[in-house]
Amino acid sequence: MKKNIVESHKLSKDLLISRVITGLWQIADMEKNGNTLDPVKTAKLMSPYVDAGLYTFDMADHYGSAEIIAGTFKKFEALGKKARLLTKWVPQPGPVSRAQVRSAVENRLERLKSKKVDLLQYHAWSFANPFWLDTLIYLQELKEEGLIGALGATNFDTAHLRIAKSTGIDIVSNQISFSLVDRRGAGQMADYCSNNSISILAYGTLCGGFISQKWLGKSEPEQDGLSNWSLMKYKRFIDAAGGWEKFQNLLEVLNKISQETNRSIATLASKFQLTQKAVGAVIIGARLGENMHLKDASSLFTFDLKEKQIKKIQEATDLLDPITGDCGDEYRKTPYLTASGDLSHHLDNFPPVYQPVKNMGTRQINSGTLWEGLAGYSRAVQVGNRVLISGTTATHGELVIGKNDPIAQTHFIIDKIESSLESLGAKLSDVVRTRVFVRKGKGWKGALLAHGERFANIKPANTTFFADLIGDEYLVEIEAEAQIQQ
Repeated sequence: MKKNIVESHKLSKDLLISRVITGLWQIADMEKNGNTLDPVKTAKLMSPYVDAGLYTFDMADHYGSAEIIAGTFKKFEALGKKARLLTKWVPQPGPVSRAQVRSAVENRLERLKSKKVDLLQYHAWSFANPFWLDTLIYLQELKEEGLIGALGATNFDTAHLRIAKSTGIDIVSNQISFSLVDRRGAGQMADYCSNNSISILAYGTLCGGFISQKWLGKSEPEQDGLSNWSLMKYKRFIDAAGGWEKFQNLLEVLNKISQETNRSIATLASKFQLTQKAVGAVIIGARLGENMHLKDASSLFTFDLKEKQIKKIQEATDLLDPITGDCGDEYRKTPYLTASGDLSHHLDNFPPVYQPVKNMGTRQINSGTLWEGLAGYSRAVQVGNRVLISGTTATHGELVIGKNDPIAQTHFIIDKIESSLESLGAKLSDVVRTRVFVRKGKGWKGALLAHGERFANIKPANTTFFADLIGDEYLVEIEAEAQIQQ
């Protein structure tokens, strides 16, 4: 019998991946009761995927022993040499050093039994904390050293993907939630990725298994009664998209097309995502030895959706409520669309970026830039419930962030403002006034649009000026005032 042909995608100059990636996150769920899987026996279960043309696997440092199993497969199994292993590093928030980053990458290499990580994907818990950018800079250095084949992001929003790219980080992919239920990736994320040679790696395309014949016509399940973390997580996405009745309508539409195409609902959902702008691959989770999904995954490339079928699916998704925010916001803003509905199973706390200093009845924040010491001023000063933030530029240590990109500079500046506020116990939503200084030229409108994006629901008073800023590399400067709400 002729094998199905699985399409490949060139992620970077030296990295070719299959357009269906097998996700190994469920290994963590399979091991959650302390039952560590045997790496040798489990590794053998990866061979049928490679044999079917599905030679790419995705994992992370926190997916139980997934990296160890994958490394065992690559080193000891006959088909292992053909495998491409993508992993993630998800560190706790806080200061980071070159030595810590190197140690984390070397740990990945040891577990994967490899001299180079094919694709190292980085997740940042908070963008208000500038250490995320330091981490990427250090990872870029290790890529140039040869320990990392290619660098990717995971759960980045568009603004911070832009900041990273404009700072010279060679990011080739962004792994995000992107499905028929969660359409955030089809907006500005797809546009930015398409224009900057970044591939979207779409996960959650089957909503943890909810998008399947199994759930068609079924009564709504109770959150507490769901059997695994994936179902618990994606039930929250379904709720946020308008609830079970709207979701059932989507399944009914998919079921009719399923009968027309002789393909499963799950296959149709993944196929639709593969047609989307900037999508390089979809990630389909598997419980090795239990739910293999080989037949559905390999059949994705044996048919095409007709234009009228695509239109029907789009019409069904249009009836859903849009998931709010940008990609990755479910891990950084309420409501948290995680398995537990909060970050308790991921993090203990977010350490403040700066330590306030008391001075003559005020609390001050000093970010350590050269100009603060030379000119004798603080980044932020708190007087009672009022916080005054000095004119802030896109400076990070000795780096200028977002050269020639006023949008990237504006987002980074607002991050710095947010980190100063949070270090004083305030929030960005406490801001009541901003003053934006922009250099004359074509970039001023982009700076204001970025300001509008970040303050869309806060709506502080604002004045914008054309100004001859100090330093030719600076395109934007912003100062802010906040009133801490009791």
